[in-house]
Amino acid sequence: MRLLLLLAALLPFATPAQAQTPELSPEAYRADALSIEGVINSRYAYLDRFPGGVMPMSDVLRAEAAAVHDRSSLLRYAGHAITALADPHAITGSSFADDWGLVPSYSDLWVERDGAVWRITAVREGSPAEAAGVRIGETLDAVGGVATTEAVRAFWAELGLEPGGDRDGHAARVLAAGRRDRPRDLTVSGRRLTLPNLYAAGPGDRPPVTVSRAGDRLIIRFNDSLGDSDTIAAFDAAMAQARPGQTVVLDLTDTASGGNTSVARGVMGWFVSEARPYQIHNLPSEGRETGVPRQWVEQVLPRPGKRFEGPVVVHVGRWTGSMGEGLAIGMDALGARVEGDRMAGLLGAVHDLRLEHSGLMIKLPVERLYAVDGTPREAFVPTR
Repeated sequence: MRLLLLLAALLPFATPAQAQTPELSPEAYRADALSIEGVINSRYAYLDRFPGGVMPMSDVLRAEAAAVHDRSSLLRYAGHAITALADPHAITGSSFADDWGLVPSYSDLWVERDGAVWRITAVREGSPAEAAGVRIGETLDAVGGVATTEAVRAFWAELGLEPGGDRDGHAARVLAAGRRDRPRDLTVSGRRLTLPNLYAAGPGDRPPVTVSRAGDRLIIRFNDSLGDSDTIAAFDAAMAQARPGQTVVLDLTDTASGGNTSVARGVMGWFVSEARPYQIHNLPSEGRETGVPRQWVEQVLPRPGKRFEGPVVVHVGRWTGSMGEGLAIGMDALGARVEGDRMAGLLGAVHDLRLEHSGLMIKLPVERLYAVDGTPREAFVPTR
């Protein structure tokens, strides 16, 4: 299943429905390109991140949109428009083989500005970077031989945008992930390294969960499987091994690709005896359109015959993403202890939005998500 998703990510306009669509006129493709700004400004849930409450635009982007004339140029422009959001949870439904790798799903270095340097604050377990000896605390000095600060500036200059603020950390992490079709050339603390990208160095076939024991703890590790329906049965089988009163550890440190609420609720259903709230949803676009705000609480329900009442600990980190983050804040609401590094901080819940003429899909965070105490999901801080 994950292999099919990977292949789809590498092929531009690769879905069967799109492949059978007859070629449109240049005007139709251009109309779709010009509509993207309006789609983002009406549906994107986090416009308050930007000056004036509208998506960042530039003369470069506007000229590119006006020059769109076919599928390829539309997809290229859509990718650039989405990139302008500096939001790793916003992507296009199709992509080119030479696009930048998705962060955090296909990244292994977490990079943040630390004064005049770019500090590596997390390294993904089992990754090419870890195998090459890259360690937390080192610095990312250059990408492709270009100093990181200059590479970040060039990343945004291509779109006609200025660097600065949170935008720069996002660009540095994308640059460290590299292009999907080639090895990475990174200089780390003075060492020039050639590393495979994570599209080439995938994890291989793994079961949905891995079970281990440490002392009196039963550790259930999710292998980036929160989007796989088989994970529910695998988790049920793992929980059947738990003894009454034993500490169960849910390891979510490798859930960068997120997943769906069915799997997350299937997990949480083991730990409730009645309906319990686990996260809050807010839909800003409805308020913009109607003037009437909309918000609701999502609940988790008990699963018949599935119940565990012992202590639960949840491990999280920078590669705990999207539904992994939702599961973490949900377990926190249910009384579990959530430990580890800050999570990926992916914004909101993503909806698939298709452009009118071409059917090109853009995936945008349309709902804001909160813990049950009102903390934005992306601001949740685990116990160290």
